[in-house]
Amino acid sequence: MTAKPHSKFVYVTFIRTTPEKLWQALTSPEFNRQYWMDMHQESDWKVGSPWKLMFPDGRVADAGKVVEIDPPRRLVLDWQNQFRPELKPEGVSRCEMTLEPAGEVVKLTITHGIDRADSKFIEAVSGGWPMILSNLKSLLETGKVAFTERPVV
Repeated sequence: MTAKPHSKFVYVTFIRTTPEKLWQALTSPEFNRQYWMDMHQESDWKVGSPWKLMFPDGRVADAGKVVEIDPPRRLVLDWQNQFRPELKPEGVSRCEMTLEPAGEVVKLTITHGIDRADSKFIEAVSGGWPMILSNLKSLLETGKVAFTERPVV
């Protein structure tokens, strides 16, 4: 049996916080806006529920559904780009967020993958996730974000 073509991005960071505070930061629209450059997520965070990542002007950036949720340990989302015409046709990707306590820090692992070789979507998120997660880490540890606007890349 031949494996399906797959593209994947994995990012691991350690944040000096509690799993509960990190979970709130990941799932609260008010907290999202602080580190996601005014973007936020909308969902009722139940398995099967719709999920959206919203631009500040109300447009939908990405959308999908909650596949798995185990607060404050694991969140899995089906995720599809909605605003870039060249990315939307790639279909649905899967984003897994795992939180693991490690002493006074929490290990956060983001795994974002799609059943498609050389995915332009995964290439795009591999540029976005490090910036967003750097902001999240900085905000939780210092009260300030690293980036206040999206750098031109």
